[in-house]
Amino acid sequence: MSTIDNLLDPITIPRMIRVRQTFERPVIDDVVGEFKTRLAAKNVLGAIRPGQTVAIAVGSRGISNLPLMVKTLVEEIKKAGAEPFLVPAMGSHGSATAAGQRSMLIGMGYTEEYIGAPIRATMETVQTGISENGFPVFFDKHAYEANWTVFINRIKPHVAFRGPYESGLMKFITIGLGKQKGADICHELGFGQMAENIPAMAKVSLAKANILFAVGLLENAYHETCHMEVLLNHEIAEAEPALQVESKRLCPRIYFDKLDALIIDEIGKDISGTGFDTNIVGRYHTSFCTGGPDIARVAVLDITNVSHGNANGLGIVDFTTKRAFEKISFEDTYPNSLTSTVPGSVKIPMVLKNDKQALQACIKTCNRLDKKQATVVRIKNTIRLDEIEISENLIPLARDNKFLEVVGEAFTLPFNAQGNLF
Repeated sequence: MSTIDNLLDPITIPRMIRVRQTFERPVIDDVVGEFKTRLAAKNVLGAIRPGQTVAIAVGSRGISNLPLMVKTLVEEIKKAGAEPFLVPAMGSHGSATAAGQRSMLIGMGYTEEYIGAPIRATMETVQTGISENGFPVFFDKHAYEANWTVFINRIKPHVAFRGPYESGLMKFITIGLGKQKGADICHELGFGQMAENIPAMAKVSLAKANILFAVGLLENAYHETCHMEVLLNHEIAEAEPALQVESKRLCPRIYFDKLDALIIDEIGKDISGTGFDTNIVGRYHTSFCTGGPDIARVAVLDITNVSHGNANGLGIVDFTTKRAFEKISFEDTYPNSLTSTVPGSVKIPMVLKNDKQALQACIKTCNRLDKKQATVVRIKNTIRLDEIEISENLIPLARDNKFLEVVGEAFTLPFNAQGNLF
């Protein structure tokens, strides 16, 4: 046995029990029907003429129903006699290469066979102007050369700064459609300037590029589509702040304010820009966000396959596994950090040989004298919080919380022969 084994093997892992978390749950039952109704109500396709080209910009996030909505939009644009195509709008993600971004879209389900339109990926941009605060503004070349650009994106809190425009439509224009060059410029002075830079730069492309309309989506705490707004070019900047406020109200959370250990099964770019929602975990990679639970130690067990080795977020947790470490692609991870100017989020935490040791390390280092009383929560990821696992000693708190329901009986975590949970 190694010294690490000798230090961690004696650490007792508590029995766990499943808990159902309850959140407000508005939901759109017929997403396609609602989408078509709102498109028709605004007559946003009325400006499109037969034979014109329409770029549909798609980002790197895993957004509920988005492939289906993009497929529907392609069908509606074709009915107008136009020629739609997809462009990746994801800043520096996908290794900041056209091939990498194209691969990300395909991996997320945006295949030409399903969507019914080709992907035209490039990192080339066109400068649309200079923002009022002096920044050059860039726009995807294929999208700029089309007759029109349209896009659909989720509006949600950002993981690194606060402002009326965080993750949403204006950021999508500035950073997503701005590609690596636009993202680089916007992040140049750090996240402290992002709340100012995003709208200032987006307004230039709204005025100078060919953006016809955008669709803003909200998701409930169950990762379900619960609201959508179809917004014409001139409506986007005015409408987004109110949608951002509502998105914050609908956010999920962990209903424990203080924990010794949090185990996250997986992180990835499809889940959040920082691999996980920092707001939910209370761990941040900048000083411009605060809040969330007080958690002594956090371990990440794996990286999603859709993330293509992008391990952004590992740097702000304490422990990970050899399995996750071996998935890391520096070419996919570092461009994002170099562009955002935040190296902390891509540092490598302590790497343990398996899931069991990662959990034991959390308990060993949580600074509780009686390690057997460590409070532990395990989640799948930060968009799957309807059911979680909690240590047995948290049951009294769970039963006192009207938003929590204890499900089943306590159990011992089922580690396999390799010491992993899955």
